[in-house]
Amino acid sequence: MAFNEIKQHGTVDFPFELYKIDSTHPKYEMVLHFHPNIEIIRVIEGRLNLTLDNKKFVANGGEVYFVGSNSLHGAIPDNAVYECLVLNLSFLKNGNKICDSFIDDILSRHISVFEKIDNRAALNVISQLFYSIDNNIDHFNVISKVYELIGIIKNNNLYTKNILTKTPEIKSIKIKKIVDFVQKNYDKELTLQDIADSCGYSVKYFCQYFKNATGKTPFSYLTDYRIERASYMILSTDMPITQIAYSCGFNDLSYFIKTFKSLKGITPNAYRKSILN
Repeated sequence: MAFNEIKQHGTVDFPFELYKIDSTHPKYEMVLHFHPNIEIIRVIEGRLNLTLDNKKFVANGGEVYFVGSNSLHGAIPDNAVYECLVLNLSFLKNGNKICDSFIDDILSRHISVFEKIDNRAALNVISQLFYSIDNNIDHFNVISKVYELIGIIKNNNLYTKNILTKTPEIKSIKIKKIVDFVQKNYDKELTLQDIADSCGYSVKYFCQYFKNATGKTPFSYLTDYRIERASYMILSTDMPITQIAYSCGFNDLSYFIKTFKSLKGITPNAYRKSILN
């Protein structure tokens, strides 16, 4: 679930990955990102404030949302526990023209699957799909459930055709360009001018544009992403906290600790001990 992802989810032979996310997870707040895979988000409890391209949703416990290929998305949890299933839909293409054509339409976004999934049959299959992956059920079972889900979406018309207008698509492309720049350069010392230059805007217009589109200031977004990367490094490496801070773009350790605590509610060292011990 990270940035403009090139990460492999699952394996080449089984490109499905289920993430269970609570307040201890380094990516608890899902910063805006996009990837070619589709994603299914299921809220277990609490509330999740979702951004899917240019739309805002409040996802409550028990609700399920579909994230399309290369959709710019993020989430701010409100005491939420949630799960994300990321899968490479192109893996399902098998040479059948009718099936492959519908999958291609989803991936190219010639059609847009409804964001909120409330069809009973679809929800039932998704529940089985999550259970199968979580419990390492046979791969045939998982793949068949994904096919079944796509079939339900198609046969019940749980999608719209060509709903993206030119204006929001251009807006989405611009935001993706900014997000991509920030997430490739977060470890450097960045100024507002640097980020604004990445999309060809003046600083004044850029700040207003980004805040209106994302609900965050550019520096707030940059800080959130740096803390996310730092959280991941704290849990996945034995690097000293000072080294992590500098490698994530912070040039002042005390400021890093203060910022980390304000966003995570705990200091970096305490975070490492509480999760790993």
